[in-house]
Amino acid sequence: QVQLVESGGGLVQAGGSLRLSCAVSGRTFSSYSMGWFRQGPDKEREFVACIKSVGSTYYAESVKGRFTISRDNAKNTVYLQMNSLKSEDTAVYYCAATGAGLFRTHPGEYNYWGQGTQVTVSS
Repeated sequence: QVQLVESGGGLVQAGGSLRLSCAVSGRTFSSYSMGWFRQGPDKEREFVACIKSVGSTYYAESVKGRFTISRDNAKNTVYLQMNSLKSEDTAVYYCAATGAGLFRTHPGEYNYWGQGTQVTVSS
């Protein structure tokens, strides 16, 4: 059983930064591709960023240059550093894991999900 627990969300002013963490249980973390998604009020869940097991990354256009995804396989943790936050970044942020090796940007391609952490950006 793989469990994901996000942390690091909160309230921040526009232009500020937050760092989300996602701790993953299980001995095969290093083999998973990991993704971050978000879901704003009355919106569908959308792709934010993903990172392969080897460290290659891919971002949504809306966050490219502002967000950075990274992973520490020794700590079974994936991170999302969010800089220059905007009000439109307000959402519940979810991390997810998939055994697929390619970049995956659709929620249905992920097998395991965390419970989410709220990020609110005030303007």
